[in-house]
Formats: sequence, C-alpha cells, structure tokens
Amino acid sequence: MPRPLPLTGLTRETLKGFSRGASPVLRSSAALATSMTALVATSLVTGPALVEPLAAACQIARSRAHHSEGVDTWNAAYTRPTRALDAVLVFLSFPDATPATTPAELTGDYFPDTSRFFERASYGRFTLRPHPVDHWIRMPHPSTSYAIRRDWSIESRATYLRDALAAADKDVDFSRYDIVYLVADPDAPGVDSDATKVVNLDSPLRADGRDIRRVVTVFEKHPPDQLVLAHETGHVFDLPDLYHRPTDGKGDWDTYVGDWDLMGSQFGLAPDLFAWHKWKLGWLDESQVVCVRAPGSTRLTLEPVAAGPTGVPQVPVSAGAAGAPARGVEAFGSGHGTKLAVVRTGPDSVLAIEARGAVGNDSAACTQGVLVYRVRGETESGGGPVEVLDAHPHSSACAGTSVYPPLADAPVREGETFTVPGEGVRVEVEGRTASGGWTVRITKG
Repeated sequence: MPRPLPLTGLTRETLKGFSRGASPVLRSSAALATSMTALVATSLVTGPALVEPLAAACQIARSRAHHSEGVDTWNAAYTRPTRALDAVLVFLSFPDATPATTPAELTGDYFPDTSRFFERASYGRFTLRPHPVDHWIRMPHPSTSYAIRRDWSIESRATYLRDALAAADKDVDFSRYDIVYLVADPDAPGVDSDATKVVNLDSPLRADGRDIRRVVTVFEKHPPDQLVLAHETGHVFDLPDLYHRPTDGKGDWDTYVGDWDLMGSQFGLAPDLFAWHKWKLGWLDESQVVCVRAPGSTRLTLEPVAAGPTGVPQVPVSAGAAGAPARGVEAFGSGHGTKLAVVRTGPDSVLAIEARGAVGNDSAACTQGVLVYRVRGETESGGGPVEVLDAHPHSSACAGTSVYPPLADAPVREGETFTVPGEGVRVEVEGRTASGGWTVRITKG
C-alpha cells in the first residue's frame, strides 16, 4: 500500500514561486547563518592602494531582496553546493496523452551535461548526482486541468505539486534526495515549455520525513533548451535571474549581462558563472579574491574564471575575433590563482573585475579579456542585480550567435584601458602570462 504523504504549506499565503523573469516574493524567515570567513587578498600591489579583509571592505551584505547578491552570509534556507548533492528526476505522464518519449531519453536531455557544467564551474568542488526514476508516473488529472503556463496561478501550481508528490510517493523515497525535479511529459497537450520554473515554499512540504523547500518543475520540449536545467538549478542555490524581462514580454531580454553568465541566458556563448557567484557559492577561497581600496594602483594577474582540464591548451575563439589570444599562447584553466578583483562603489554596490577566456564552460566565447561588471546586493532577482559594463560601447560582436551582440565584445582587451563612467576607476590590461592569465592594473582615483 502507498505510504500516506503529509503535505503542508500549500496555502495561498505560503506557496511562493518564481518563473523566468517573474518577480519572486519569497521572504525567508530563516536566521542568517554560516558567516563566511574574512578573505584576505594576496596580490602584487604597487603604489598606495591597499587590500584588506573582504568582510570589512568589499563584501556586500545579504539583503532581504530575493536571491540577494550579498556574500557576507549564506542564506540557510538554501543548500550550499559545496559537496555532492543527490537529485531525483520524477517523470510525470497524464491521462490525456501517451508519452512519445521515454524517461531514459529525457534523462539524456539533461545529464550528464548539467552535472558536467557544475563540475567545471565549481572546479570540482561540487558534484550533482542524478537519480532518474526509470518509468512514467501517472498524474490523476489531465494535463489541461492544471492550467500550466509561465505566470502560473498559485492554486493551479499548488494542485500540481500536491498531485505530483502524492503520485510519486509509492515509488520515491524523498528523504534520500537534496533536489527534486518534476519532469512533465513534453508532448502532453496542457504542458507549456515556457513554464519551467523553481517553486519556492515559505513553509516546506513534508515527504518521507524530509522538508522540501523548493521543487524544480520542468515542462521543456524534447530536446530542451540548452543548459535550461542548469539555469533552474542555479535558483535552487539562491542565484538570481540576471536577464531583463520586458514589461510587455516583447523586446530584448539580455541587456543586463548578455552572454556572460548562465543566470542571464542558458543560450549564452560564455555561460560560466561570474566569479562573484562562485565566491557566493563557496567555490573560491580566500586567496582568490582581491579587494582594492583607497586611491592608487593595484597590479595583479587574473586567471580565467572558466576552468578546463589542467595541461590542455586553451580553446581558441573563432579566427579574427576580438580579444583572441596570440598564436602559441596557452591558457590552462584551473581552480587556482586570483579569479576576482573587487572595488567598492557604495554601501550596496561594487565593481567586480574578472578574466574571461575561451576555455571550459566558456569555450564558445566569441571574445576574451577582462570583464567589468557592477553588483548590487539590494536589487531583486530579475531587476538587474548584475550589470556588465561595456568597454566597447560603440561596437558589437558575434551577430547571429550572441544572445546580445552589443555586450559580446564587452571585455577589456590586451593593451586597452577602460575607465568606468562615474566611478573614477580605471582598468588597464597590460598583457598575458605564459599560462594564459591576464595582467591587470586597477587604479582607483
């Protein structure tokens, strides 16, 4: 007999969720916990510029904004991906459709690519282990009855979650898993591929003695959008949406960060996570972040954020692309070396500076160089908490392949200097190292 599944927390007041671009409304009541150790920069410094513990100078405080970019503490309501995590994939069919695919085929749509993305992004510090159910689990009602769509009503979403977890209870021991993916039959008539989202719960569901605080509801077509599951999994780890959602649903969605982070677009040419996000997630240690304060110049070498196999030459960008490395220059991606420089610009804002090269998750990048972007800790997910600054505002690159060509050539290239408008901060890329690092001078006026 199926075990009874106690479900709680699905009232209008407590069920909260967000879709891609929707303004999320989760307000966690969990206490702030797990303070990060103060990070001390170790870099070659010239002139009077100073570096100091990041907790005092360059950490943004985590705010009440949903998916705040603050890094001074970790939100204990979320699982931090600094260890191996187990994810169950539950495949849901409906009475009004016969699946045209198999669970094995749908599993192959997402894995091992999603796991490989995070393994590379985390420098091997995080492993995502998928556990797919090998058969379809029948939902009690037709797919059309759940009114699945991008901006899903609370009532319909609550019914869907309740039915899905109850139907799966006899086959799945939820106590074994850290992440739950509910994967719907992509060919069912009521399934909308634009509705894939993470549902966050103010009050957790309870199943098999385990609290379930968030569920990834997957409605993708087969085959799915590139890296879509990795994007949604990023939300499970408290990362925000970085794209801009036009108010009328029309217009350009990628004006904030373009190709430069998975949370901006799963279609980006350089989708590896920003170094700021890797710091937030615990994938960078204290020796890899430099805090620049006080007037003067700081000279340092930034290693590319994306990592490739140690000892394997950097994958070159397309011939003639701006910022491409000189022939014969090899860049060896790894989790070592300085990855991020930070300049505070206000109580809630910083400039982040990192090197992006065509390697690992960024192997398809159309340009390379030193990327400068602004981070704001009190800006909501979807509201532009990160904004890439364009070092070449009068040009673009990779038309036809970039999600937003005006920012595709945003990085500062070798031999160039970029002055951040209104901040009195100058970033000069002096050259390249034999291993592919970027020698950078940051001057704070």
